[in-house]
Amino acid sequence: MSETNHHLSGELTDAGHRLVQRVYYEDTDFSGVVYHARYLHFLERGRTDYLRLLGVEQGSLVLEEDREGLVFVVHRMEIDFKSPARMDDVLTILTATEKAGGAKMILNQEIRRGEQLLIAARVIIAVINASGRPRRLPEGLAARFLAKAQEATGLHKQ
Repeated sequence: MSETNHHLSGELTDAGHRLVQRVYYEDTDFSGVVYHARYLHFLERGRTDYLRLLGVEQGSLVLEEDREGLVFVVHRMEIDFKSPARMDDVLTILTATEKAGGAKMILNQEIRRGEQLLIAARVIIAVINASGRPRRLPEGLAARFLAKAQEATGLHKQ
């Protein structure tokens, strides 16, 4: 990834990932409130940029040397809508690893306007191969996600 575009992907934090996005007219319904399905777009951007900053380029995962391929798909998502966002709001999308191993990852995400929590989501990601069959998350990749989870919970070694 070009260093000049690095800032577009947000930033890694001790807890995981932080991405700032503005709400545009296209994100809202006729009343100027963000349409509920658009929150999925904001959450996806947060997850994608989290992966990118951990060194995972999703477009190249299926081209791994083992030829099995590696694909992430959303298996389950729980979303709590707390408060609406509106046109021109500046949102912060936070993404943190809860679990990474076996054939799944669990990510916790929030969308905030300043300190106000607007959306809380728990996302279960299935890890599959290029043929759509479950596969284990490679240990090195799982370690990158788990390192962030341990930092967030204070379990990392000093």
